[in-house]
Order: sequence, then C-alpha cells, then structure tokens
Amino acid sequence: MKEEMLKSKFGIEIEFTGITRKEATEVVRRTIEGTIIQAPVDWYDKRIVQQPDGRKWTIMSDGSIMCMRKNAAGNIIRASRDYSVELVSPILTYREDIEQLQQIIRNLREAGGFTGKSSQCGIHIHFDGEPHTVKSLKNFINIIASKNDLLYKALQIKPERMHWCQKMDEKLVNKLKTRRPKTEEQIRKIWYEDYGGFSTNHYHQSRYHFLNLHSYFTGNHTVELRGFNSELHAGKVRAYIVLSLALNYQALTQSGASSRKPQTENEKFAMRTYLNRIGLIGDEFKACREHLYKHLDGVAAWRYGYPEKKPANNMKEEIA
Repeated sequence: MKEEMLKSKFGIEIEFTGITRKEATEVVRRTIEGTIIQAPVDWYDKRIVQQPDGRKWTIMSDGSIMCMRKNAAGNIIRASRDYSVELVSPILTYREDIEQLQQIIRNLREAGGFTGKSSQCGIHIHFDGEPHTVKSLKNFINIIASKNDLLYKALQIKPERMHWCQKMDEKLVNKLKTRRPKTEEQIRKIWYEDYGGFSTNHYHQSRYHFLNLHSYFTGNHTVELRGFNSELHAGKVRAYIVLSLALNYQALTQSGASSRKPQTENEKFAMRTYLNRIGLIGDEFKACREHLYKHLDGVAAWRYGYPEKKPANNMKEEIA
C-alpha cells in the first residue's frame, strides 16, 4: 500500500518572505542546476527556472503574503512587494523528487527566506484530478470533515489564516449525506450551492477550505489541500506531503468514508493510529508522524495514557 500511495503525482506551492523573488529565483537555479527563462509579463512578476529534464519551477508574487525582511541588526521589519514570494513546483512524484525539493527548501532558508508568525504564508498541495470519481470526491470530503478538529490542532493552523483554509462545511457534508449524489455534476451543484452557483472565477470563495474542489471543477482539474502553515523546514514540508499523499490515496481506494468525528480522548494516540492505518508506518515515516502529532495532547503509545506503575515490593525475602 505504501508504494502505491507514494506514486500519485502532485504539485506544491510554498509562500514565504525574507528574500526577494530575484534572490529566490537564483537559489532555485543553483540548486537544480537549471536555466532562467523568459516569463510572460504579468501582475505576478513570474520568474521561471527550467531544470535539465525540461520541467519548470515558477517563482511569483502572491497578494496575501505580508512582506517582511531582516535588517542589519537581525530584526524583522516590513518590506516591499519584492519580498512576496511563492514557489510553484512542476509536477512531482515522491520517490523521484522529494530530496531535490527538500534541498531547495533548505537553500531558500539558508539564503534568508522565512515564513514567520505574522507573514500569513501557507502551503498548498495539488493532486491530479484524473483518477478521482464521484465516490472518491465524496470520500475526500467526509475524510476531511471527520478529521477537522484533529487536523487543525495538529497542524497549528493560525487564526489569521483561517479565512484561506476554512474547515469542511457541515452544511455541505449534510447535503451529500441526504441527497446521495450519483454524478459529478450533482456534486458540483452542491459544492457551489451556497455561493450563488458555479463560477469559473479563479479566486472564488468556495476555494478557501482545507479541501478545495473549486480547482477540480475549473482550471487545472486538481484536488487541492490548503490546510498547512507555510514552512521552510524541509522535514515538516515532507510530513505535509506524505500526509496529503495518504489522504488522497485513502479517498481514492476506500469503498466509503464516514464524516463522523472519532472519539479523541487521547489526541496523540488517535493521530498515531490513524496515520499508521493510512500508510505512514515504519521507520521511514517516523519523523513525519512525530511532526504531525507534536502539538496534540496525550500519549502516542498508550490509548489511556501511561499505565500505572505497580508499587515496588519492599518486603524482604523470607529466609528459609
């Protein structure tokens, strides 16, 4: 199961500040030994770096980023829009590309890039929509709805970012449950129902959820997960990617999924067992699991907390 889970094609968008788009472009070029090519002139001020196999990385501006930089004294201060940076990857696969992606992230951080508590930066992970069906889309919605609270606490989603990655809408979930849509068109109608109907507007309000299906119904036909604070920590980004791959695979392969929220009297244990169940098992993903339940309460190894220690037996052995 693990290897099948990791085969899905994905793309990642990482927002950050601290360095300029020009500086970030040069970091990416050096890391992948690529070539900077001419990009169309537009509002996003795109810079494109082509790697030797022809795939292209885009460095562009994003209007939601609060631009910051460090001054000579090391203090974080406000900066110009040149410091609004979004890195957009080409289509990637885990086994072939994760090491290069992590190295790009490390190098951007070393060059002075950061996200920071006040930068409002996020990470978005896209999956190819082609394998998805009516069943898998319903599964995905229910999976995210059932894990809303656990995921938001585990991922420490900042209050200032909640507008950009809202929890799965309970009204939407209930409509799916009662109407039981059989076609993609019926799901699409339900998705847009509370937003005045279908729209091709890229920045449509329905996209701003942990799970975004607006990108599936329009544009590049991708399923997007938006529930990640931005990081230039290579290990955490890897954890987010692996979690997303597992969620996507679960949606694609499970015969059905419930939106019911599980009992989580021990959050760490609940998260650990869930991650194991969806494929994050073994030493390879140990660090990923630890990143993902670090901020949860409880004890990962024991459902009901640490077992009570038996009192020591201080009685001396009888001498025969």
